[in-house]
Amino acid sequence: MAPSAPQAAIRLDSTDDDHLSLRDFKRIADLIGEEVGIKLPPTKRLMVEGRLRKRVRALGLPNLEAYGTYLFQQDGLAAEWPFLINAVTTNKTDFFREPEHFDLLAERLVPDLIELRRAERKPLLKIWSAASSTGAEVYTLAMVLADLVAQRQDFRFAILGTDISTSVLEQGVRAVYPAELIAPVPPAKQQRYLMHSRKPGIRPEVRIVPELRRLVRFARLNLMDATYPFDRDVDVIFLRNVLIYFDKADQEKVILRLVDHLRPGGYLILGHSESMIGTAVTMRQVAPAVFQKA
Repeated sequence: MAPSAPQAAIRLDSTDDDHLSLRDFKRIADLIGEEVGIKLPPTKRLMVEGRLRKRVRALGLPNLEAYGTYLFQQDGLAAEWPFLINAVTTNKTDFFREPEHFDLLAERLVPDLIELRRAERKPLLKIWSAASSTGAEVYTLAMVLADLVAQRQDFRFAILGTDISTSVLEQGVRAVYPAELIAPVPPAKQQRYLMHSRKPGIRPEVRIVPELRRLVRFARLNLMDATYPFDRDVDVIFLRNVLIYFDKADQEKVILRLVDHLRPGGYLILGHSESMIGTAVTMRQVAPAVFQKA
């Protein structure tokens, strides 16, 4: 008689039967779409479930079904809403992502902006990263502009980073990153603008130097809000690789609201995958995915 096959071990942490009901997933997807503008089609269900399991554990709930009950039958949605947003939003970011935009900023956009304000002594350039995630884009901008200030010494700058996710904003304020994330940062900038952790036995980390951190601030913003409580004389707004998650109508509304915060001659910079989105707005295209307000 052939030996019987060994029985598979029973996994206590199995997720095979741990799912949101279709109704609860649709409720979550509808809420995120309406309030945040991000579309969560049925193909994203497994991704959403995977991200929400951390919240299930944090709340001490047995499974995702109980989480859905907590949200929609036990009045837990209001308290859970910030955590729900943090869980389902995508926060992909890198230092010097799409680097040609930073080259263009230093070589052309900033000199042109300073020339437009030549009557001012050391004008303050305001830069806004409107979907800043964990802050990599913000601090890339800070490095590029700090180098340019050191060369020219004829302008100042301030940077605002906004995002809907409170967890990524907290990381931006801390300005601490895994050391492997800084690989795209040129060596000279690493030496000037990064501090390395020296604690043995801990995963290597870096922190942005305080001189740059003082030039940056972070704030929470939902791009779907009807108005934005920020300055209306911004020189450059970065909104890259975010609008692809919005439908066409919401894309245009967001762009129009952002453009309203640009000073005349200011620039809106989208992601390369979004270069055609900006053509729906009356602005002059000066480079791929880069538009100037009249």
